[in-house]
Amino acid sequence: MAQGSRDQRKKKVIEVLNKARAMELQAIHQYMNQHYNLDDRDYGELAAKVKLIAIDEMRHAEMFAERIKELGGEPTTEAAGKVEKAQKVEVIFPFDAGLEDQTMDVYNTFAQVCRESGDSISMKLFETIIDEEQAHYNYFDNVGEHIKTLGSAYLSQIAGTPADTGGPSKGFVTGQAAG
Repeated sequence: MAQGSRDQRKKKVIEVLNKARAMELQAIHQYMNQHYNLDDRDYGELAAKVKLIAIDEMRHAEMFAERIKELGGEPTTEAAGKVEKAQKVEVIFPFDAGLEDQTMDVYNTFAQVCRESGDSISMKLFETIIDEEQAHYNYFDNVGEHIKTLGSAYLSQIAGTPADTGGPSKGFVTGQAAG
């Protein structure tokens, strides 16, 4: 186990959890911006999937925040970076695959910090989220390859598809019981 007091180790874990939360907040903003633009360009099926991935990232940000609070820290509200806007559809998916690949690499390092600090719960949280980021990477990479190899033929099949993600996501208002 790492040298230092328990409080110092806990502080290190909170620090990496907050860095991860900031990365998730940036991903949420990036993917929602892409979702709106893909929907506006009438690539509904792609827009719907990117929206669902953004919702996954929202859940990740919340999971990190909950763990930070459990450890006595204060979750960050700052995103790790700025949103790349007005991306062409041919750029979005390789760009996002790169973000996910980088995220998995960083989260593996953060999981190691948690392990060295004696925090197996935070380490397992990173491992769980890494699995989901891998699924995101696979999707973005596959779509990017389809666009690269099939180009307009692939995109023309998606043009005009619905952007519906299966009804409203459960939130505060839609999640309330009638009565």
